[in-house]
Amino acid sequence: MIAAVSWVPKGASKSVPIAAEPPSKEEIEEILKSGVLEINEGTENEENSEDMNVDALKQDDELARALSAADALGKTSKSSMAETDSLTDALRELDMDRYDEEDDGVELFGSGLANLYYPSNDMDPYLKNQEDDSEEEEDITIKPEDAVIVCARNEDDVWILEDPTDGDSNMYVHHDIVIPAFPLCTAWLDCPLKGGERGNFIAVGSMEPAIEIWDLDIMDEVQPSATLGGIIEKKKKGKKKSVKYKDGSHTDSVLGLAWNKEYRNILASASADNDVIELSLCTPQVQAVAWNHFAPQVLLSGSFDHSVVMKDGRLPSHSGFKWSVAADVESLAWDPHTEHSFVVSLENGMVTGFDIRTASSDLSSPPKPSFTLHAHDKAVSTIAYNSSVPNLLATGSMDKMVKLWDLSNQPSCIASKNPKAGAVFSISFSEDCPFTLAIGGSKGKLQVWDLLSDAEVVKRFGKYANKAKPPTS
Repeated sequence: MIAAVSWVPKGASKSVPIAAEPPSKEEIEEILKSGVLEINEGTENEENSEDMNVDALKQDDELARALSAADALGKTSKSSMAETDSLTDALRELDMDRYDEEDDGVELFGSGLANLYYPSNDMDPYLKNQEDDSEEEEDITIKPEDAVIVCARNEDDVWILEDPTDGDSNMYVHHDIVIPAFPLCTAWLDCPLKGGERGNFIAVGSMEPAIEIWDLDIMDEVQPSATLGGIIEKKKKGKKKSVKYKDGSHTDSVLGLAWNKEYRNILASASADNDVIELSLCTPQVQAVAWNHFAPQVLLSGSFDHSVVMKDGRLPSHSGFKWSVAADVESLAWDPHTEHSFVVSLENGMVTGFDIRTASSDLSSPPKPSFTLHAHDKAVSTIAYNSSVPNLLATGSMDKMVKLWDLSNQPSCIASKNPKAGAVFSISFSEDCPFTLAIGGSKGKLQVWDLLSDAEVVKRFGKYANKAKPPTS
């Protein structure tokens, strides 16, 4: 399944991503000393050990049956001998009784290494020529008009959507990033972790407490550029297990991430361990976080205790403001066109809008919502505002539907679609192509909806069609 999708702004990616350098001997030794491999693989090995033993027994049994068949073929009657001679000879030639013994005298590919070695690559008939190399480079080239989308699955996929403005765009996987745990959320960021003015990174939250940050301009990388938090070591004494975490780390799955575009070195994270890292808002199982577009010090968080909390980083001692909602929070988003409004999607299929100007520190009189929509029949797992088109909101649900809403005046649904993605987990508008919506769901295949194919969308918002943002410099 696809748990999250994130667009990479045009111009942020290198036109030709570089291949990762293999880790040095010192780096490999450091990885082994750190115990990361044991931490990640320990549980998996325990779960698979029994299966491996069963497989080994099956292989032994199959080998025994093969040997018995060979013996039986050797004892067949004369009438059937003619039909089985060739097969019998072949099986006996394999000499299965001595299968595991080494035979240095057997040369499978020639008379030795001499025939396998060539003074230069140009003389080796088995290597591809330079023309093939140039074709391979062309295949990985990201063109200025291409859109790049990161999909979080069991491994992160970097997808290319060739020129979304073209009605017949091609879409394909550019490269994969293999990650150690199932990803739950992502956030693109351009914080220059490796120097320079800007970078091209994806932060990944997963079932593990660590947040990994990967460089999208490097292919076949084996380690993240940075890891925030995580486990130092696991110990097991009898039936008791103890886990030691890095300072400031989450202690459970990371459920939500939000990068601060103004303060580019700040990343907010929400976790099932009840914490929002950065501002330490302690509420039960925080599901989602979002920074205000106009006041980047203001952070919103939604939790499984049916509440939304807003806190200002400039006032760390202030308890913040709190709104109560009717069910568990699934997702939330600030309106990018006004600093006062945000929406919350809930587990019961509802979407609720609030105006922070009605907020009060008096918990006895909770503020009323600006509007409430019975948006879907099941949990509304994801919502997204369109940053270029005012009042256009998209919602995605476990009921497999994606809907578009016009929030001007009286909020109303203007379009709906089953994108064949299964239960919908993540949706995201492209900032470069405002009428392109990426959709990820339980079927694991990325879907893209061209909103201009819908007549009602064109009627209400078509005037914004030619106002795409220029590529990032």
